[in-house]
Amino acid sequence: MQYLWYALVALVAYAAVAPLTKVAMRDLPADSVALVTNGMLAVATLALVLATDRPLLAALTHERAPYMYAAGACLTVGILAYYRALAAGPVSVVVPIFGLFLVASSVLGIVFLEETLTVRKGAGIVLAVVAVFLTTFEG
Repeated sequence: MQYLWYALVALVAYAAVAPLTKVAMRDLPADSVALVTNGMLAVATLALVLATDRPLLAALTHERAPYMYAAGACLTVGILAYYRALAAGPVSVVVPIFGLFLVASSVLGIVFLEETLTVRKGAGIVLAVVAVFLTTFEG
């Protein structure tokens, strides 16, 4: 269950990203902030791959590499749009809407990866959508 620790570390670290990014973009362009923050990620990931002797070159031509490239393209579009949204809108609205990627990913996993949809998961998906609606729309 080591993945749970990684998930908790990711939660704590990623929770600070939007507020810090929003403050940075008060005076800096969204694209510059995106380049620096994601560049830091790329450099750290490269260092990790090299330090752990992961098969980088083999991964580039692996039969599943097209999925990796498609994921990279989606990540690029999503993160750049996210940074633009943060630059233009309030964190309290942008982040919950962006956070719906968790629900969308769950649905895609159920539909395309044949993951199990339980009543509990279905209720969680519905409640997540309701939570985002309640936190983003006023009135």
